[in-house]
Amino acid sequence: MAHAYLYVVVFVSGAAVLALEILGTRILGPFYGVSLFLWSALITVTLLALSLGYALGGRWADRSPNVGRLYALLASAGLWCLIIPIVKHPVLRLTEPLGLRVAVLLAALLLFAPPLTSLGMVSPYAIRVRARSLQVVGRTAGDLYAVSTVGSVLSALLTGFILVPQVGVARLTFGVGVGLLLIAAFGFALARRSAVTGTAVTGAAVLALFGVTHLPFERAQPEHGLLAVRQSPYAEIRVVDLQRRRHLLIDGAIHTIVDRQSGAPRFPYVAVMDVTRNFFAQPGRLLLVGLGGGSVFMNFARAGWQVEAVEIDPVVVEVAQQYFYFDPSLGPVHVLDGRQFLTQTDEQFDLILLDAFGSSSIPFHLVTREVFALVATRLAPNGLLGINLEADGWHDTIVRALTATLKTRFRYVLALPTFDDPGDFGNMVLLASDRPLEPLVSLEKPHELASRQSAAYRRWFAWENRFVPEWQDRPPLTDDLNPVDTWSERINLTGRRDLHRYFGRVGLDW
Repeated sequence: MAHAYLYVVVFVSGAAVLALEILGTRILGPFYGVSLFLWSALITVTLLALSLGYALGGRWADRSPNVGRLYALLASAGLWCLIIPIVKHPVLRLTEPLGLRVAVLLAALLLFAPPLTSLGMVSPYAIRVRARSLQVVGRTAGDLYAVSTVGSVLSALLTGFILVPQVGVARLTFGVGVGLLLIAAFGFALARRSAVTGTAVTGAAVLALFGVTHLPFERAQPEHGLLAVRQSPYAEIRVVDLQRRRHLLIDGAIHTIVDRQSGAPRFPYVAVMDVTRNFFAQPGRLLLVGLGGGSVFMNFARAGWQVEAVEIDPVVVEVAQQYFYFDPSLGPVHVLDGRQFLTQTDEQFDLILLDAFGSSSIPFHLVTREVFALVATRLAPNGLLGINLEADGWHDTIVRALTATLKTRFRYVLALPTFDDPGDFGNMVLLASDRPLEPLVSLEKPHELASRQSAAYRRWFAWENRFVPEWQDRPPLTDDLNPVDTWSERINLTGRRDLHRYFGRVGLDW
């Protein structure tokens, strides 16, 4: 029975490794964004910790191959998992000033290396305990590593497909710790080793189990302005009220701002997107890639346009309807990846707006020469493409690179800034078409008494300051070569530091 239980131990340890790696994206993502750097940091820390664990576990097992120490490894990993949701915020605040790459790597190391190292020690230790002779060491090692890997495979599927969206990140992290403690406690009981240790581990498991079912992890706090916290298959989604504004945050980046009472858009780029309507004599067909809170969708639908939207995340659609006054009766929303939809449809649109970009990174597959060629085939004659993105200054590398890429397919490209200072941080709107980018309906300067934050002023300002970005020094982005994640790093860091200060003043940071 004791030897058979070793297979349960290595199965659970393998499952915990992959669960922690996936959970790491949701624990760190809302603070740093789910980017190429985050995934690279987590994979690096996981492999480094496992390598250290393999080496230490083998040496420890040779010195004292008893199952009591094996179960102690599980218990130590479980206890560390219990404190991850508690120490997360101090660790993130400690590492934030270090720059994105160093900060995300150090945070991953501090939070996840200890339990992953302990879990890495399990398999070589179990092999030493299980192997009865040199003649069967190879088979024993192969069987145990196979069982561990099967645990990892099943955990990856369950964690990503089911548990994170249904259970929540903090509660699931806590649950991994509980599971490891319970397996360790049962092992101590089977081995009849150290009654005191076994009782302590069992008590910790019971207390942790109570905590995972009763503690209010990741709950909304409407009294403090946090209206909703939702975990989707793609991101952590929060709805936050601050003063008179309501914010939609996806993985810690603001995607929508509206007036709490009226639902009127308060994000400047939404008003600038409206400039595209002036290029048409009458309302036509719009395809919006990226719904967010639905502000752009609603503006065009109310202006008489026939609007379709593509949004990859079904939870975003639900949140837009529940909290941001989105009316789904005004047009269809396809729950699908934007590029996949463009590939599958053969319909044409007068206007296509790409609004699927957050500060953590631009989806690289939506800004390549190949996808812009695809977009061009989905535009009606004299059609127009509009792209919203964040940039660190009007002449950011990303603005120039996207212009170079757009120029491979479209004759004319214009940039419309939404923020006043050319060296500041904010949204840019790029327009591209094969026809000259001159509006059919002129934009009039608003009255002198109009607020500089009004939609009319933002439209007029963007158009008056339009420019063709310098693009000749930038090669086009392709599916094969696309360094957009690297260029997004500076934007991500700048935007998130401002965001954490903005919400942190009232205790709504994460």
